Amino acid sequence: MFLHAGIILIIIAVTFAIGTYFKLNTELAMLLAAIAAAIYHTGGIPVRHLVEGSFTYYDVSLIFITATLFINLVKESGGIVFMVRKIIIRFHKHRFLTLLFLTFILMIPGALTGAGAATVLTVGTLVGTVLVYMGISKTKTAAIIFLCASMSAAAPPINLWAMMAAAGANMPYVGFMQPLFVLTITGSLFTMFFLGAKGENPDLDKILKELPEPPAEMNWIRVGTPFLVLILLIVAGRLFPFTMPILGLPFIFIISAITMYIMSPKKLNILDIAGRTIRSLIPLVGIMIVVGILIQVMALSGARGLISLAVVTLPIGFLFATLFLILPVSEGLLQYAVAPLLGVPLIFLFNMQGFNAIIILSAMAVMWPIGDILPPTAVVGRATVIELNYKGRYYRDFLKTCLVPMAFILGLCTIFLIFSNQLSFLVGG
Repeated sequence: MFLHAGIILIIIAVTFAIGTYFKLNTELAMLLAAIAAAIYHTGGIPVRHLVEGSFTYYDVSLIFITATLFINLVKESGGIVFMVRKIIIRFHKHRFLTLLFLTFILMIPGALTGAGAATVLTVGTLVGTVLVYMGISKTKTAAIIFLCASMSAAAPPINLWAMMAAAGANMPYVGFMQPLFVLTITGSLFTMFFLGAKGENPDLDKILKELPEPPAEMNWIRVGTPFLVLILLIVAGRLFPFTMPILGLPFIFIISAITMYIMSPKKLNILDIAGRTIRSLIPLVGIMIVVGILIQVMALSGARGLISLAVVTLPIGFLFATLFLILPVSEGLLQYAVAPLLGVPLIFLFNMQGFNAIIILSAMAVMWPIGDILPPTAVVGRATVIELNYKGRYYRDFLKTCLVPMAFILGLCTIFLIFSNQLSFLVGG
């Protein structure tokens, strides 16, 4: 049994490496690895398991499709540009407040979609332009955008790593709001002020010339109402669980998107925006489908059980000393697949040892997106470089500049791991 499961893991690793060598994207390489393992285990192609696996994260995919549609409607209506310009006009003479509010702007898209790339693509260029005019070097600007995008992806209410690992462990996605909020806000603020504290007050006229103009009719009521609707619907379900109908996050985002469409000062082509949203999310939806297939095949063949057994037999002290490296590196290799693959057995292990599982998973779910700067995938890191048109060296300049904030975030998460029981007061209903 152990030999068979071990061979399955070798087949998956070798097939994935071959696919990557021949320049296949991560999704196709992972799919080929899953199919090769399935053929070896069953002697054919187990269509039923492939189909079942592809629907494993169907609900999660619906969440970030609808959330991204909402964010794109806000962007197309001019809401994001309006917020950035208003912050600069109001606080350009106060560097601390400008950086503080820009940090929160960077947190919104990823927090609502669960994808760091959403932050980079929607607000990365706008905020990056402001930061450069504030005297921050282009390398530090790129580092700030990447790290804040990573923290936004990990921020509540939608953390895909935590959601996927919790689903695999039959654990409700409840109580993560406070610990995730503390970790991600602390990490993003440290990043912003560590890298951007030194500089000069921006030249207001130069910045405003660089930023696009929002529609003249745009105001705080128009841009704020959809977010207010979103917050009220989410909070209402928590405050009145027995009287409020269960809408579900996808439907809540649809209602908020419709509100934005109604409140927009200019006419929006919702079909065109929806089409562009789906096309931009094809890689992300694709990897969620493939991850589900891979996990299904690994569970079918016993390979997932072998990994779980290997993980749960590791000493706790060893995990505390190495997870800050293991989790980001594994994210760089497999992206979201690492959440159910490593996260589930780690949850079981720490839970059996008496640690608070919610705090533990929250800490791990903030460590994982840091790895999106690492090869071979480096999805968010590369998106940052491309979107900002960064011309510096990726590893010697960009990655090196990120190291100190990354070390701070990973160290903070490690503290949460070690003292999870003492921090259990952060867990909410």
